[in-house]
Amino acid sequence: MSAEATNPATPGPVMPSPKLSAPVEQGGAPAHRRKGLPRIDLRRLGRAALLGPAARDRLPDAIGHVAEAHRAHHPSADLEPLRRAWVLAESSHRGQMRKSGEPYITHPLAVTLILAELGAETTTLTASLLHDTVEDTEVTLGQVRDEFGEEVRYLVDGVTKLEKVDYGAAAEPETFRKMLVATGNDVRVMSIKLADRLHNMRTLGVMRPEKQARIAKVTRDVLIPLAERLGVQALKTELEDLVFAILRPEEYEHTRGLIDDNAARDGDPLAEIAEEVRGVLRESGLQAEVVIRPRHFVSVHRRSRKRGPMRGADFGRILVLVNEDADCYGVLGELHTCLTPVVSEFKDFIAVPKFNLYQSLHTAVARGDGEIAEVLIRTHQMHKVAEAGVIALGNPYAAPAEEQAEGSVDGERADPTRPGWLSRLLDWQAGAADPDTFWSTLREDLAQDREITVFRADGGSLGLPEGASCVDAAYAQYGDDAHACMGARVNGRLATLSTVLRDGDTVQLLMGQDPASEPSREWLEHAHTPAARIAIQRWLAAHPSPRDAEPPEAPAAAPRPTAEGPSVRPGAANAVVDQSGASVRLAGCCTPVPPDDVTGFSVRGGVVTVHRVECAAVDTMKSVGRAEVGVSWGDTTECRVTLVAESFGRPHLLADLTEAIALEGVAIVSATVEPPSQQRVRHTYTLQLPDAAHLPGLMRAMRNVAGVYDVSRARHQAAAAQ
Repeated sequence: MSAEATNPATPGPVMPSPKLSAPVEQGGAPAHRRKGLPRIDLRRLGRAALLGPAARDRLPDAIGHVAEAHRAHHPSADLEPLRRAWVLAESSHRGQMRKSGEPYITHPLAVTLILAELGAETTTLTASLLHDTVEDTEVTLGQVRDEFGEEVRYLVDGVTKLEKVDYGAAAEPETFRKMLVATGNDVRVMSIKLADRLHNMRTLGVMRPEKQARIAKVTRDVLIPLAERLGVQALKTELEDLVFAILRPEEYEHTRGLIDDNAARDGDPLAEIAEEVRGVLRESGLQAEVVIRPRHFVSVHRRSRKRGPMRGADFGRILVLVNEDADCYGVLGELHTCLTPVVSEFKDFIAVPKFNLYQSLHTAVARGDGEIAEVLIRTHQMHKVAEAGVIALGNPYAAPAEEQAEGSVDGERADPTRPGWLSRLLDWQAGAADPDTFWSTLREDLAQDREITVFRADGGSLGLPEGASCVDAAYAQYGDDAHACMGARVNGRLATLSTVLRDGDTVQLLMGQDPASEPSREWLEHAHTPAARIAIQRWLAAHPSPRDAEPPEAPAAAPRPTAEGPSVRPGAANAVVDQSGASVRLAGCCTPVPPDDVTGFSVRGGVVTVHRVECAAVDTMKSVGRAEVGVSWGDTTECRVTLVAESFGRPHLLADLTEAIALEGVAIVSATVEPPSQQRVRHTYTLQLPDAAHLPGLMRAMRNVAGVYDVSRARHQAAAAQ
């Protein structure tokens, strides 16, 4: 961006972190530059640019480094589009200077070199060279399309739109919302933007401190999290260090001191452990490359704050690179067998990749003096993706359709021009009630620096932020259809929708079939993801007088049954007791019916109460010395029983249960519906059955009602013995 990009003619507060061309692991540090690529001198390239383009039959000297880096990743790449893009960019920017006094062309050249070293394909590099021409020169989008095609025109247009909303405007909700829409169809636009920001952050030193701080804050709050979600760790880690130096200079200098002190110490525990690892792998016959990955500044700072004083092995990680996926696990087995593993540090991101494409095995090994070294194990391809994320995938339009279909996981788009996270973001931004809602939810989403993986019952998986609930899982899997969700099973056990999920949980969402199902306002208290919150808020806004999920009031209510039911029970089953002259009362706590095993106890007034033998009241009666009375069933088959239906709240539930009971030819004597609690509703029915043999069928019919997850005989605590 011409308005903001300057080179530091005098030293500013920004201290260069290890540069981008070094590979960067997930959350880790840059390593050494690729052999054969010395540090680029942009001032020299700027002078070369002033001399004008080379002849048509050879590549201009000024972009020779770009071509070399590009061919390292794409040996057969056609460099002609780059040559033509250079000719147009150089001639268009000729005479324009940066604030440092350098030719402006050095900026798009540096941005293109960053992307080339990350492995971007030719179309991206072509658009990168041209990314400022439409904004800052007389070149039009039509000219770009005529010369380079629609794809390059689209990318240049997207970056131009981003630059118009950059810096101060980026914090305005509606502007940033439009920015995401402009880039959402092709993440290569965002890749160019991130590289553009990195070069501008590298060259921020001559700006006023307050302007540096403003730019750094936007970078921290928006662009660094976006880089993380696109998996472009190489950009993310260097941006983190540059922002760290500007916004927290004292802590940055303290961290620099820690790194310098460690470098000055005698011996290198990490190098020694790395040599042990090499020895183990040589003996096992496993072919692997073992390198040390120094941590970048922010990583060192975080680790020192989390774990206290730093030891030598804390300043980096050991990276093991192999050729095949299976070799990763072979290396892991050898290290855990021959060295002392720290089991709590093991994580398998190969079997369950992170949301940003990252794959690797993480472990740690310890030695006798207490030094612990973290070890990352991955293939060379995994390593490439760990560094460059979506950029490393090459031209997203070149892959055969069947390959993209095979790469699709759990409904996520395999097309890397619009990965699953960005697809979801675009979906819920479209449903946000207003720009402020969108902005606040986006900021919350970007602030989530940890993600969990939960597994669906069908074997698929869902990526959710840490702290997500079953509500979030429902909307992540079903979108607006999650309005019909009634509950869940987590790891096989029934759970409310408010249940907070943990990494590795298995979630089965229980969905209702009623098209009139609606979300509860209470769900907002448990929704953490933008997708869930915006979907619920949108529904509530469209229904200004929302109906609660609570069932309608029962037409008739009766007190909950107690241990001692009413003395007269018309139509009750005929129970015969071994006590002359005694009247019989069937206990309301367990509502015995034929052919239940029953027993009786004498109470006041010459009454014998009849209980099922497994009823809790039986033990109570015995404990206070009540003598049992023998009971048997007579010939009458009609009986009265109390059933408890446990269900998830939804509209029309009481009506559906009542209909199911009536279809079984059973009369409802009374019904009690308790107020819903955490989306669960408890119904208690006292029912008159024409034949006790109908009871199992009745209970099955009630369980088949949508939303009902259990039906049981009433088993209430017995009242105090009289």
